Amino acid sequence: MVKIADIELPDRPLFLAPMEDVTDPSFRYICKQYGADVVYSEFISSDGLIREAAKSVAKLTLFDYERPVGIQLYGHLIEPMVQAARRAEEASPDLIDINFGCPVKKIANRGAGSGMMKDVPLLVEMTRQIVRAVRKPVTVKTRLGWDEEHKNIEEIAERLQDVGIAALTIHGRTRSQMYKGQADWTLIGRVKNNPRIRIPIIGNGDITSAQQAQTAFDRYGVDGIMIGRATYGRPWIFQECRHLMQTGQPMAQPSVAERVALAKLHLSKSLEFKGEKVGILEMRRHFSAYFKGLPHFKETRMKLVTQTSEQALIETLESIVERWGDFDMSEQVPEGITSRE
Repeated sequence: MVKIADIELPDRPLFLAPMEDVTDPSFRYICKQYGADVVYSEFISSDGLIREAAKSVAKLTLFDYERPVGIQLYGHLIEPMVQAARRAEEASPDLIDINFGCPVKKIANRGAGSGMMKDVPLLVEMTRQIVRAVRKPVTVKTRLGWDEEHKNIEEIAERLQDVGIAALTIHGRTRSQMYKGQADWTLIGRVKNNPRIRIPIIGNGDITSAQQAQTAFDRYGVDGIMIGRATYGRPWIFQECRHLMQTGQPMAQPSVAERVALAKLHLSKSLEFKGEKVGILEMRRHFSAYFKGLPHFKETRMKLVTQTSEQALIETLESIVERWGDFDMSEQVPEGITSRE
């Protein structure tokens, strides 16, 4: 068993990474159905939240079936981040997570996200004040450092632990790498195996298969694995990971009929949470991903990304089973996305 403060998780827990424009309530619902142990909101701007901006406030909407669920915040100034953490706490998450890892230019160049890694004293002081300001456990997601010459995650991990965070997630790249190259799990493992570290260490980066997740647990000893981009078009990856770790055998990829059922469920949840117009628009990015690999799919894909009524989409989805129901999807593994993870 792994514990984050008083939150009890199963051995080798699996986390859904917060991703902008992806981890909305409907996608979190789907990932929970497929075995994600902990999920997070899309990340929320502290400035937007304290201004009560509608888009930021909407991201605070949580549901009991998601628990344990965290709200992730980002910003570059201490006082707005403290105020935002207090505002987020009112939504009753199980965790409040601080984003010190996002590499996107418009965030990092303002000093937020992974930009905070250029000023470690400020990063630590911000975390200290947030921990003191809220009652919920505070966790942090970060990277190895700003660039190749400043891989200071070991120092940062100790200092963050000392100011009271309950767990640390480390993405195995520097900010300068963005999502290029390979994630370096050796440094993540070094932090985990540091005798001074007592809090759970969660590894993140390049986990695109159940075998990679199992290897990360076995080789680096991390307490948990966070999966981000690989969940897009493949939310069942959590189930795949758990199946392999429990049985030693790979799980079969979902059939066409199973993917259609999943897409219909996801659509219904998107409409429930966002209404028909927005719910359909935001599902378009998911439809193609669920059926990646089907031959001669262009015409059907165009229908899925242009139709504007629930009934028309349901009919199109059902036609996929009729036409491709016997197609073998066992080798069709989505490639994921590039997202602000």
